[in-house]
Amino acid sequence: MRAWTALVKRAGGVDPGLVDAVFAVALTAITLVWAASDRSGTWRRPDAAAVLLTCAANLPIAVRRIVPMTALLVCSAASICHHALGYQADVNNFSSLFVLYSVAALRPLPVMTAGAAVATVAWWWAAATAQDGMALLNALQGLAIVGITCALGLGTRRLAERNRRLAELTERLRREQEDRARRAVTEERVRVAGELHDIVAHHMSVISVQAGLARYVFASDPGTARAALATVADTSHEALEEMRRLLAVLRLDHGRGDDAVYDPTPGLSQLGQLVDRVRTAGVPVELEVTGSPRALNPGVELCAYRVVQESLTNVIKHALGAGATVRLHYGGEELRVTVTDDGPCRETPGEDGHGLIGMRERVRLYRGTVISGRRPEGGFEVAATLPLSPPKGEPGEPGPVDGSDGRGRQ
Repeated sequence: MRAWTALVKRAGGVDPGLVDAVFAVALTAITLVWAASDRSGTWRRPDAAAVLLTCAANLPIAVRRIVPMTALLVCSAASICHHALGYQADVNNFSSLFVLYSVAALRPLPVMTAGAAVATVAWWWAAATAQDGMALLNALQGLAIVGITCALGLGTRRLAERNRRLAELTERLRREQEDRARRAVTEERVRVAGELHDIVAHHMSVISVQAGLARYVFASDPGTARAALATVADTSHEALEEMRRLLAVLRLDHGRGDDAVYDPTPGLSQLGQLVDRVRTAGVPVELEVTGSPRALNPGVELCAYRVVQESLTNVIKHALGAGATVRLHYGGEELRVTVTDDGPCRETPGEDGHGLIGMRERVRLYRGTVISGRRPEGGFEVAATLPLSPPKGEPGEPGPVDGSDGRGRQ
């Protein structure tokens, strides 16, 4: 079976023009031998003219793929002349059919019709000059053979056109897949850039504040300096872990095996740690959670976490020492995240930078909205709303967490 498959593959790689040339020579030789050995009937015996006409009627098969209509005209004309001169009428008839097949497969329908007419005339002429008394039956047989040949050629043309269209569609699909893959890579890079900005901006702000505090009180208050340095160490370690978790997703060969376990993506359950870290940086933060907390989509949780992180980072950078409040409300169909501070009046932070721009893009990804700006009573506010699916079994707005005033505080 393998040998047969290898033979078929090897045959498929042979030049079709060479195959046609070999076939044309072989058919010419067989026809000459047949005409010379057949002494039945009263045909004119083959001579030099018969040999030349036989060659002209069969050898054009070699170029049937290049100039099929011209080859058909030559074959048919040579066959008609051969029979008109009284030579054997049952030779030099099949070559025109082979060429007609190429005309039907390679040329438009009007050209094929003309070629079929030429082949039919040649076949009928051979039937008319036959001496077996069955001219009518031979003519009908020739008409049927010409029709079948044209049908086979048309089928081959349709198959070739279908294969061509399939190849075009396959190439188009390949290009579209490559475009989608490039877009996916670009989107992933943008997402990773946003994640890295949030991680680096927040943690480096805390580290900068704590390092400055340690340097300021290093000699006068060693205890405070040591606490500040400890916060720097913990914050830098946490930043490295988050960056390692994020970048490990992009590594093709991370060397940890397929069963490697990575730290979970930050979510709302880590808001307490985030608030504590910001408090150590010198920003009094109050966390309020209202509504009925429930499991959310990990992407929505990460989005809400990054909104709070970026907002508190802006407080550290632009209003250090001001008090901040983080409010998280679980509604029936939306999650509202609000971060406010009571710092002095200032310009909108990050308006032309990456902070609020990245925040808006992240929230927009989940069909949410972000409103940010200075408050009339002073300070700054960032309010984000993320749509949620209604909680199962609760058709209305969920009740408060602790049952009294619906506010949980940390």
